Amino acid sequence: METRSKKELKDNYKNRTVVGGIYGIKCNGNDRIWIKSTKDMAGQKNRLGFAVAIDSCPEPAMLREWKQYGGKSFSFVVLEEIEKGETQTEREFSDDVAILFEIWKDKEKLKNEHTITSH
Repeated sequence: METRSKKELKDNYKNRTVVGGIYGIKCNGNDRIWIKSTKDMAGQKNRLGFAVAIDSCPEPAMLREWKQYGGKSFSFVVLEEIEKGETQTEREFSDDVAILFEIWKDKEKLKNEHTITSH
């Protein structure tokens, strides 16, 4: 590889848009969704795709469903994305993702409480 190409690759990597946020791993066999947060949405999507390809459960909490329905029944669902600001530090971005995750956990808690009390 040419030196110039390596430099271009490095520059492209440094200047890429960083997208994080909230995602779910959904078991299509029973519609259960595990809600997660990440500072690297594309990386997490690739991680799940790799786990499905080699049939290796990525999370211990999903193992029962993974064994019952198989890895191919799991999919990646983007719930909410946020872009890292140009002047934002890694810590600030991490804090924003963590706050967003807390908001989603509260939403799910309220949804579950509502579901339980409405029956």
